[in-house]
Amino acid sequence: MPNIKANGIDIYYEESGPADAPVILLVMGLGTQMIAWPEDLIQGLVAQGYRVIHYDNRDVGLSQRMDGAAAPNLVWAMVKARFGLPIQPAYTLTDMTKDGISLLDALGIEKAHVVGASMGGMIVQLMAVHYPERILTMTSIMSSSGRPGLPGPRADIRKRLMAPRPANPTREEAVRLGAESIEAISYADMKRPHDAFVDMAARAFDRGYYPIGMKRQLLAIIADGSRVDRLKTVKVPTLLVHGGADPLVPKEGSEDIARLVPGARLEIIEEMGHDLPPSQVARMVDLIAKHAKVLVH
Repeated sequence: MPNIKANGIDIYYEESGPADAPVILLVMGLGTQMIAWPEDLIQGLVAQGYRVIHYDNRDVGLSQRMDGAAAPNLVWAMVKARFGLPIQPAYTLTDMTKDGISLLDALGIEKAHVVGASMGGMIVQLMAVHYPERILTMTSIMSSSGRPGLPGPRADIRKRLMAPRPANPTREEAVRLGAESIEAISYADMKRPHDAFVDMAARAFDRGYYPIGMKRQLLAIIADGSRVDRLKTVKVPTLLVHGGADPLVPKEGSEDIARLVPGARLEIIEEMGHDLPPSQVARMVDLIAKHAKVLVH
């Protein structure tokens, strides 16, 4: 698929399934390319009768890089956020939300089921807030409401996130560090091939290594703050899925959303960290597909 112009920028996307089938739009998380969606999940949803579209968010993968934007000072941004001071990101989560909606516009799609993972969960939450007429159902996976005081990353994960990284790593260094980071937040799934983390990190590096984009996306998350009041207005049928063993964004994030969104359904998968483990993909397909069919039956 070529890049397509959406919301004034170039967005890279791919799609699977019949053109006339109901659409499921997949939105990936912080600094993570669309190739992180398991192919078995995509094809599983296609087998359930859906047209599945997934794309690279701005500033990551093969979508447009915001090269003219300044490098963010994340430590200063977190200090400002703690004291309620304004933060000026290069772009906002609302901008990223509009990217996804504009992609649907560009493809001539009036309505879609939306599924987001981690930061992608935040984005689909905002789709349900700002564009309810376009959203059939919303599924937020391993995400959060952004409420201050919710549990944060486990201590060892926080330490890893704050550790300095080489400014210009070799491919070998970048792949090793990437694989270690993915493994640290993932569930120890026996169905996962032993070289899966290295393979994921290598594919991501070769396809589009651009760490500054992740920092700008993180600044957008910090600037968005709490979505508590906004989530109370959501009327879209909502499914929340979270890993019981998530060390990065603990399950309390989705539990909080479940309390805020009227009628939301919460599914905790104990054998899941901040990842989409191979042994749980079939269950995820079943949850998403059945939720999307709520409007049919």
